[in-house]
Amino acid sequence: MHVVYDSVGQSTFLKSLDCLRPRGMMVSFGNASGPVADIAPLLLSQKGSLFLTRPTLANYSATPEELDWRAGDVLNWIEQGKLKLHIHKVYPLSDAGQAQQDLESRKTTGKLLLRVA
Repeated sequence: MHVVYDSVGQSTFLKSLDCLRPRGMMVSFGNASGPVADIAPLLLSQKGSLFLTRPTLANYSATPEELDWRAGDVLNWIEQGKLKLHIHKVYPLSDAGQAQQDLESRKTTGKLLLRVA
């Protein structure tokens, strides 16, 4: 299945839908550019019988046991090389403001980390 993950929201939502093949799925999980406007369900069928979900962490880790299970899966995937992490840059905590500016200006790809001490 073709999947698009959109963490930006308002400014990229429709563009993300346009990236999908018929019967693809879009996972909308952020509002960095603002909340997405209401959409008509008919739009999903017009663009190819698309699926749309808006997950929240609380629904996928409702109990401590479920959180342990899901975190364990992620850590195992990293260990097995099935999930690759891309760390763009590690900033000292004193440069947190610069990290935020780099993120907002879209100068980064991957994860940004703040290092304490």
